[in-house]
Amino acid sequence: MSSFQGVRDVIEQRGLFGSLYADRGAHYWVTTEAGGKVDKANPTQFHRGLKQLGIELIAAYSPEARGRSERMFGTLQRRLPQELRVVGGTTMDGANRYLRETFLPAHNAQFGVAPAESWSAFVPWAGGGLGEILCIREERTIRNDNTVRYNRLVLQIPADRHRHHYVKAKVRVHEHADGTLTIFYGARCLARFDGQGRPSDAEGRKVAA
Repeated sequence: MSSFQGVRDVIEQRGLFGSLYADRGAHYWVTTEAGGKVDKANPTQFHRGLKQLGIELIAAYSPEARGRSERMFGTLQRRLPQELRVVGGTTMDGANRYLRETFLPAHNAQFGVAPAESWSAFVPWAGGGLGEILCIREERTIRNDNTVRYNRLVLQIPADRHRHHYVKAKVRVHEHADGTLTIFYGARCLARFDGQGRPSDAEGRKVAA
């Protein structure tokens, strides 16, 4: 989920990019054997989301391919816990706020290098609905009581003006990075839920039962 959120943050702030170079972790690629070639014909949820956006996912096949970034990760993993301890960043929201407002601006000011070209390769995103693309998407069949079962939750499809019920209809359940869920029948959103399966409106507010 963090990969979805990271890509979404970049697109919303900078725009679409052409490709993403990544290791062969299971959340990026399906591989038939450890250390083997990736199966590009069998995309993961993350790969599927990038393909929908027209972003190429490139697999790294050697340790040297991502050595510089791995060394940076190692530095940050040793340094950030100490900085968060000093500033009292004991919650996820507090830690993310510190990273966004303090650490990243200072890091970029110290280590950032001006690009050789002044133009940007990022393309403004004008499609909307990033959250419904960069998410986990699973197909389900509506049960006889007009509900969907998803990860031990029972999600009730509310009545609408289009149909009396959706029993036996094929729908998509979208699980988002913040834990919320949406159910789609084709292009139509049938319902939204919080992470506990309680109905919510388009802004994520709980809806009275």
